[in-house]
Amino acid sequence: MALTPGTRVRAGGGVTASPPARRRRRGIGWAQRLEIAALSGPAVLMFVGFVITPVVMAAYYGFYRWKGFGVPTNFVGFDNYVTILQDKLFHEALWHNAQIVVLSLALQGPIALGLALLLNRRMRGQSIIRVLIFVPYVIAEVIVGTAFALLLQAGGAVNGVLRSIGLGGLAADWLADPDLSLWTLMMILTWKYVGFAVILFLAGMQNIPEELSEAAAIDGASYWQTQWRITLPLLAPTIRIWGFLSVIGALQLFDLVYIIWGQYVASTAGTSTMATYMVSEGRNAGNYGYGNAVAVVLFSVSMFIALIYQRFVLRRDNQHGQ
Repeated sequence: MALTPGTRVRAGGGVTASPPARRRRRGIGWAQRLEIAALSGPAVLMFVGFVITPVVMAAYYGFYRWKGFGVPTNFVGFDNYVTILQDKLFHEALWHNAQIVVLSLALQGPIALGLALLLNRRMRGQSIIRVLIFVPYVIAEVIVGTAFALLLQAGGAVNGVLRSIGLGGLAADWLADPDLSLWTLMMILTWKYVGFAVILFLAGMQNIPEELSEAAAIDGASYWQTQWRITLPLLAPTIRIWGFLSVIGALQLFDLVYIIWGQYVASTAGTSTMATYMVSEGRNAGNYGYGNAVAVVLFSVSMFIALIYQRFVLRRDNQHGQ
């Protein structure tokens, strides 16, 4: 009997086949490496230059009492961070950020979901309504802040309209009253950013097969039962992504608060945030070292919340994507 290559003769005359030779994996050639470097190199340089480097520099300057020019020489160690943790103004700003995070999810989420469900049905003027809802999101924050600051001040147009129609008792100091200012801010944020959530939810609904809704309708399910049992569960990954973006945006909120309330009124009105605290106590106070320390704390808080959200909320989506 002729033996083919790769066979072995056992004692006693039997023949066994040897295991097939393992194929060696070909490594990435130099051409592919150069292609990867050329495509990813600019993005890596941008990320290092505009994200990693500023974070490292902020951490470095945070250990100094620095006026913003020259080489920092007055090393204070962790004194800046101790001051931050002991400052009641920072505690208030952190508490305001926490309230904004919760209220943003509680207000914008249901409103955007309801509008998305409404606009996902065939109706007249659907495209125009979508555009009108999305328009506030693309308007610059400076324009939005300036407009609302003029409308909502004590002698502004809102109070003027209320008095002209006989509802002067409802006129209030919407911006300076601590009992109203936070709700005023949430109204502005909801008007500004709910359009983004609506468009995001509508995009997620387009990926839901229509056959599922048709099968549910054949089985006798009502419209709301279909939304509750089919649309919302399949839309959950999109909702979780929107929640992540909303939380991070609320933690880093600065522009609208600073434009409408300014650095002094924000703290007394109860709308200050960690970002406005950083600017008022750092740059405007001429203590850039302290401002950099606040920036590091803000970055750390945002990173911690992002990791927790990633671990416990987005974990299911990451597992399904693998």
